[in-house]
This record gives sequence, C-alpha cells and structure tokens, in this order.
Amino acid sequence: MLIDLPPGNPRWVAALPVLRELRPHLTVELLEQVLREGAPQGLRFTASFEGDRCVAVAGWRVIANTSAIRKLYVDDLSTAAAERSHGYGAALLAALAERGQELGCHAIELDSGVQRYAAHRFYLRERMNIVAHHFARPLT
Repeated sequence: MLIDLPPGNPRWVAALPVLRELRPHLTVELLEQVLREGAPQGLRFTASFEGDRCVAVAGWRVIANTSAIRKLYVDDLSTAAAERSHGYGAALLAALAERGQELGCHAIELDSGVQRYAAHRFYLRERMNIVAHHFARPLT
C-alpha cells in the first residue's frame, strides 16, 4: 500500500529506519528540520507499507527550471535491504512517474551517488538514462 507521509504522520516511526538506510546521518531531529524547511519548498514523502512495516520510501518534489521546464525530482528513494528485489522500489518509482504525469511534469529525475552500483543497475532497468554529472562543493 502506497501512502503519503506528511510531517507528524505516526507512520514516520516505521519509515525513518528505511530512509536511514540511504541517509544514515538522519536523526529524528534532522528529519523534523528537513520536513519543516522542505515542505514550503514542495518536499513530500511517499512510502510503501506491507501492513505496519515500511518497505520503501521516497522523498520528492515538483521543480520548475529551464532544463526540464517542470519535473518530478526524487530526492530520496530507499528500499529496506531485506525487501530489495521484491518490486517495491519499482512500484514506488512507477507511482511517482504517474504522479509526475498527473502534475504536468515532463520528466522524472534523481541523482545517485557514483558508488551505488546496484542502484544504478536498478535505475537503468527502470528505463532511466544517465543524462548529467552532478557537481558539489562543501560550503563549510
């Protein structure tokens, strides 16, 4: 079952450990900060549950920019390690693509760390293309 997870939803208790598999630095306090600051920027989360157990979670937003005009950008996509290769990530990504179409987006995009080879195989299998290099410089 796919559900949206607004800030304060009690299901975050089950979703945070799955999100932490991708973002191990996240604490409850940091997540609350991100949710508080990200919501006005359009950040939303959708998760896949089997009963009370979260099996996959995605953070996403709609972005208007000059490259895509309007796109659904996936900030985070994490499937619980024990649940990988069961179709949960693919179903969540497909649902986000469908939502993007409903919201008038022209593309669905995400960034993935260069070391995440298994994730890259998954994204390529899901018909996503490698279209850019992402550059970053710490400011602290």
